[in-house]
Amino acid sequence: MAKAKYAKTNAIRLLEQQKIQFQVIEYETGDGQVDGISVAEKIGHPVSHVFKTLVAKASAQKLFVFVIPVAEELDLKAAAKVVGEKKIEMLAVKELLGYTGYVRGGCSPVGMKKLYPTIIDASAQEQGSIVVSAGKIGMQIHVQLNDLLDVTKAKLAPITTTHE
Repeated sequence: MAKAKYAKTNAIRLLEQQKIQFQVIEYETGDGQVDGISVAEKIGHPVSHVFKTLVAKASAQKLFVFVIPVAEELDLKAAAKVVGEKKIEMLAVKELLGYTGYVRGGCSPVGMKKLYPTIIDASAQEQGSIVVSAGKIGMQIHVQLNDLLDVTKAKLAPITTTHE
């Protein structure tokens, strides 16, 4: 097998260990445009196929991972209900690296320091495969939804605010 020429992140290592098929997509970060919508444009994927990874907490010991389309916002009430909590709040950016091993803008739902309960927005079902961070700014992975659900032990639920 030819050696891949991209940097190995924890997410990529885990997917390879599990023998999961995925495609690495790298993009230019020099312009500072690393928000999800800009990334979708740079990699040539529809915005509806590109998902961001958010980490929220119910208490210091209870963290949850939410994977939602980049153009959407997490509905904290819906998300709390799905995970059986009264209230959740977003994890502070300064705490992200310590808990997950990833930085803001490069947080992957795959390969975090611990396997936190993970919820992927139900809209992903319409896609078949989605694009998520590979664990590093400037790098995404395109993976089958079923494989992502398996490797993260995630479940699907509607967790975004509806824009009507």
